Amino acid sequence: MKWIEKLLPGKKKPEPKKPAVKKLSPKEQATKDGEPFIDILTVEIDADNPSYGSFELDWNEHFVKKLRSMGYPGDSDEVVVDLWFQSVCRNILMETYEQETANRDNVRYINRKDIGDGKTEVS
Repeated sequence: MKWIEKLLPGKKKPEPKKPAVKKLSPKEQATKDGEPFIDILTVEIDADNPSYGSFELDWNEHFVKKLRSMGYPGDSDEVVVDLWFQSVCRNILMETYEQETANRDNVRYINRKDIGDGKTEVS
């Protein structure tokens, strides 16, 4: 090989290529680290009635394990995650309802009643 280097000055042996390091997705990284992972992949809304729609969720086994340890039942991972998602939606609904109820209770109405002789009863 030395004689080639003399004939072709400045040419060096190509360095071996380093293997490409694959960057892990957030789910892969969480799974590797033993951490729960949940993500919303898509949200689809009915064009005719935007009150209807669906969510596509992605999770890892650590997320399901955590939910099961918290008492969520289910024969499959999908059932466990669905029960959790329903619980989240229910909690959002209840919080909104409580806020609206609290705001309604703070509203004061003034009732006026004409009792004659130029007098008005206010309550």
